[in-house]
Amino acid sequence: MKRKMGYHNNKKETARGLKVIVGDMPFNVAMKKFKQKIDDAGLLEEVKERMFYEKPTTVRKRKAGAARARWRKKLRDNELPKKMY
Repeated sequence: MKRKMGYHNNKKETARGLKVIVGDMPFNVAMKKFKQKIDDAGLLEEVKERMFYEKPTTVRKRKAGAARARWRKKLRDNELPKKMY
């Protein structure tokens, strides 16, 4: 029996099994590498987002505000500098 493709493939890939092999390195260095991997995977941000329920309208408003800010920044970066006279 074939599984339907779709629902499970649309989920964002999560970082599973993040590990650091310590070997000869000191614990502090291994911990630093582990924290870097966690940060690169974005796990802390995801945990913070899921800590409290956010209504769908609030999510849309937050994303729209971020898009407006990105657009304003893009316009600001593309405009010519003021004349210095």
